[in-house]
Amino acid sequence: MVTTSRRPHARSASAPEPESAPTAEPTPSPQGEQELTTLREIYDSLVGRTKLRAEIINGRLIVSPVGTPEHQRAAARLLRTLYDHVERRGWDAFAGLDVCMDGSRDPYEPDLVVAPPDAPRWGGRELFVSGLIMVAEVVSESSVRDDREEKPGIYATGRIPVFLVVDPIADPASVTVYSAPKDGQYTTSTTVTMGKEIHLPDPIDFTLDTAVFL
Repeated sequence: MVTTSRRPHARSASAPEPESAPTAEPTPSPQGEQELTTLREIYDSLVGRTKLRAEIINGRLIVSPVGTPEHQRAAARLLRTLYDHVERRGWDAFAGLDVCMDGSRDPYEPDLVVAPPDAPRWGGRELFVSGLIMVAEVVSESSVRDDREEKPGIYATGRIPVFLVVDPIADPASVTVYSAPKDGQYTTSTTVTMGKEIHLPDPIDFTLDTAVFL
């Protein structure tokens, strides 16, 4: 099922090399064109041909434009706030980087990604989630279900140590940090009202003043 949304948009370097899923050859159509038979093939056909953001979330291909100014501003402020700390650790921080699940290769595009420079990749574009240190999402009106309900399980299954959710549309606006993934779920979570401090646990180990989002 293809769903069009209006959504705007650590593991250490010694993590084991992930197993990659076999890539099936697309089936030629009677007219000689390649027939797209999987969501991953449809996603791959979009790469380089559109500026839209695309993700596969629990069997749904979500295609959406880039974020509103407010959404982009929150992601940019988070990146600026963490940047010096991340650099001191010898890691990289990215806004809007493509990542994919080990095995299935389902793609995601978190609003912020923290990873070591040698994190394992699929091809030249995507980092495997098992090599990431932290991801963050900024909730928008059309991403409420995915960011609040679906992404915690997805990222915990991928064993990403820290997942941060910036939720400016909650009542009251809030920030939640998930950590300690085990058996497909995060075993620890902390939520604060936006404007208060929240600690990002190891391996990040950083106290974030969420007033930066106000």
